[in-house]
Amino acid sequence: MYATICTPLFGFFGLGTQEIMLLLVLGVLLFGRNLPSLGRSLGKTVTEFKRGVKGLEDDMEPTAAGGTTTRTVDPEPVRPPQRVTSSAPKFEDAPPKA
Repeated sequence: MYATICTPLFGFFGLGTQEIMLLLVLGVLLFGRNLPSLGRSLGKTVTEFKRGVKGLEDDMEPTAAGGTTTRTVDPEPVRPPQRVTSSAPKFEDAPPKA
């Protein structure tokens, strides 16, 4: 059963069962201590990707009436310009000592 699953997945790369097992062993040897954190970060990445795709699908999905939904964003009110005071110290030229 393992060969029937891996053949379509890795057949494109020309990897056989032995090569896959060797890569798995090398991966465990190199990343053994970091595998839990790698798995966690991979899971978070996949979850965020799915949320992003779901958000795009929701934005592109037509409403029941047949039209598309448009969201309007209220612009920020215009604020008057702010005065910026310099906070750098001012140095005065001291007369050279003779």
